[in-house]
Amino acid sequence: MREAYLSAQLKGNRREALRLVVEEGLMRGIPFATLQSEIIRKAQWEIGRLWQENVISVAQEHMATAISQLALSHLYRYLPRDAPNGRTVVVSCVEGELHELGARMASDFLEMAGFDVRFLGASVPVEHLVREVTSAPPDLLALSVTMTFHLPALREAVAAVRAAAPRLPLLVGGLALEWAPGVQEELGVPFIGTDARGLVATACRLLEVPG
Repeated sequence: MREAYLSAQLKGNRREALRLVVEEGLMRGIPFATLQSEIIRKAQWEIGRLWQENVISVAQEHMATAISQLALSHLYRYLPRDAPNGRTVVVSCVEGELHELGARMASDFLEMAGFDVRFLGASVPVEHLVREVTSAPPDLLALSVTMTFHLPALREAVAAVRAAAPRLPLLVGGLALEWAPGVQEELGVPFIGTDARGLVATACRLLEVPG
């Protein structure tokens, strides 16, 4: 299914991509989490690899990503949710980071686990991020960074949030962190990675929510 979905992405065939994840996937009993992590996420990683190796153009990468955004939007209506746990998480990409797909998937996994999620999307300026977490304080902030050249923006965001809201727990995720060993120790955060399930498990542990 992943290969067929990837082929639909590369052809720009939105209808076929949606048919695969909804009719061939969800309606035939494949769990939402599996469709998201094993089909859409891994196909998107392959799209990223093809783009980095100049096999596909920027236009093709954008077209494929738009299809995954559409697929996630259609799947969202079927999102299975645990009972609300009373905890709120803000999920945001750092300033300049336009790749929001991973953060959106993480938001869905958190929501499935019963968290109330405020997803801010791509490239949130530091001052607006600080305003968001201080005017309506969440229980947790999760920051996403995909490209390594946005790591300075991540450091700036972490420093600004800690100055404004020193007791607010922070989690950080994204592909950029796989290529930047030592950032976890540098920032002193309990989770750095690309696994949405791991992020949820860490959030539950930090906030003492049964996982």
